[in-house]
Amino acid sequence: MSNSIHQFSTTTLEGEDFDFSSLKGKKVMVVNTASKCGLTPQYKDLQALYEQYKNQNFVIVGFPANNFMGQEPGSNEEIAQFCERNYGVSFPMMQKISVKGKDMHPIYQFLTNKAQNAKQDSEVEWNFQKYLLNEDGELEKVISPRTSPMDGEILDWIKA
Repeated sequence: MSNSIHQFSTTTLEGEDFDFSSLKGKKVMVVNTASKCGLTPQYKDLQALYEQYKNQNFVIVGFPANNFMGQEPGSNEEIAQFCERNYGVSFPMMQKISVKGKDMHPIYQFLTNKAQNAKQDSEVEWNFQKYLLNEDGELEKVISPRTSPMDGEILDWIKA
């Protein structure tokens, strides 16, 4: 089994198929999002980060999830409207999934399980946890939900 995220496909908020193999050659930040979280303003920095680096082989992929205190209760349509209206989000946003527990989405099983990602075990602590994957789709870093998307560690990783 591959230890690359490129083996996965999923569905966007708009209902389109999204194949991670289309991201080969790009650095990818996967982040679980929520509209009603204290960290929700991170959408603004995520969008700014995406705008700044999207033409430098970098992409952000957002996964709305309702795993933490019901902070993402909306439907896919409501989430899309919220992201656009409040933060002008233009990076790829996927349909709402589960990022922990028995119904954890296969992409998050890969991201959190060393047996699958060949890097490290982790647990999604809260909304806006960031997973950084290299151009080959391999996990390189797990960044705390509380760490700003504009943090130096992230910027240095993108530019490296």
